[in-house]
Parts: sequence; structure tokens; C-alpha cells
Amino acid sequence: MHPLSNRAIASYGLAVLVLIGVAVAMSGMDRDSEAQTHQPTAISREQQNSETILRIFRVIEAREDAKMPELFQPDFEIHWPLSLPYGGTFRGLAPRPNGWNATWDPLQPTKAERRMDPRVIAAHAEDVVVLWHQRGLSPKGARFDGEVLGMYRFRDGKLARAQMFYFDTAAVAKFLHEARR
Repeated sequence: MHPLSNRAIASYGLAVLVLIGVAVAMSGMDRDSEAQTHQPTAISREQQNSETILRIFRVIEAREDAKMPELFQPDFEIHWPLSLPYGGTFRGLAPRPNGWNATWDPLQPTKAERRMDPRVIAAHAEDVVVLWHQRGLSPKGARFDGEVLGMYRFRDGKLARAQMFYFDTAAVAKFLHEARR
């Protein structure tokens, strides 16, 4: 056996103390992370708004108009591309004779056409961006399936503003024109 110098003993002792300290610290971190895992976490505003917009899409797909007031601000504002028959800016929840619902309801006779497949693309503070599909079936059997990007703004947890950006408004307008003939 080689006798260890006082310096070597001190180095080994220090190393052992460091390892013990690391082990104690890590076991405390494990307890902290376990405690955090079991504590309920607050849902962020972005998450809440994202969940609400997806609920709104489910309500629209199911045509559950009675649920709209609990999800929308009374002064809700919507912007549709001007080139579409229902285009323009409108306020409130009252149905319009030439609005989106009046235009698409007859062209969406089944759940397959009403399915919008919404997907949240981004959320920041009160704004949520969703990619969704506009689908329809004409009386002559022609089908339409086009993508739409919607920008949504929330106020106090309810939808306050929406603006739609169709990827191909010319194709939508053509389908709607031919479907009315």
C-alpha cells in the first residue's frame, strides 16, 4: 500500500463531498419536479383561446347555433373576402340572408361536407390562427374542398373578431356560381 499524502486525502474527501452534495441536490430536484407534476397547472391564455376556437368549429360543424352567444362577443365582427357572394364586414350574430350560413348550408348536406378539420397554427396573447377546410357538394354532385386561414381575436375569453383568407377565392366563387345554376 502506498501511503496517501494529506493533499491526496483532502482531494478525495472533497470529491466525495461534491458527489454527496450533487446527489442531495438531485434528490431534492426530483421531489420538486414530482411536486410540480402533481400540482394543477394554470392554462395559458393562448391555450384557452385555442381550445375555445376549436370548440367554436365543433359548434359550427354541428350547426348548434344556440351555443353561439356563450362563445362569441355580442359585437362580434367578421371579415370575408369581398370577391365571395357573402363577402364584406359584418357585426353581431344575427343570421344574414346572403351570409356564409345561407350560402353553405344547402351545399353541406352531410357531416362530411360540414367537417372543417381545424388546426391551430399559432396563438399569441388574444390572437389565434387556424387552418381549416371549406367543403361543399353541389346539387349536380360537384365537390369543393379548399383551405382557409382564419385569424381570430378573443376578448374576455369570447371570440370578438374573425378574418378569413381563402387560398383560392376564384375557385370558391366558381364553385358557388356553378352550384346555383
